[in-house]
Amino acid sequence: MTDEAEYITSSSDGIVISACPVLVEENRFTNDFCFGYYLCIENNSDRKIQLIGKNWNITDELGNRYSDTSAGFKGELPELEPGEYFEFTSEAPLKSANAVFYGSCKVISEGQQRIKEVKIPTFSLSAGKAAPSRILN
Repeated sequence: MTDEAEYITSSSDGIVISACPVLVEENRFTNDFCFGYYLCIENNSDRKIQLIGKNWNITDELGNRYSDTSAGFKGELPELEPGEYFEFTSEAPLKSANAVFYGSCKVISEGQQRIKEVKIPTFSLSAGKAAPSRILN
């Protein structure tokens, strides 16, 4: 998203998820902060997969929790052949300068009936350099 963006990655059973947060806009006077995030989900397994949903959470430094446990990704249910990837971007408007983003993607592999929760890398949403002290995971 920016030249100085830091990507973090997690991997499970050949599915690699990379994440990158960015502060899009801030107004410290009104405590309005808009964070953007980018996710790239790569299928490095030997089977076709389908991304069927998500279970994402944001907990801010004030203890507020926001969740998204919906099907699909902005109306899409991407199918990924081995070697393919899916990119997803979104924004999170918050009333706090610091938060943590964590959760998982719901994936089903071809020939399987069980839905697998693939953990996304946990990352910080921060408008300042000071580490938040009250964020819980």
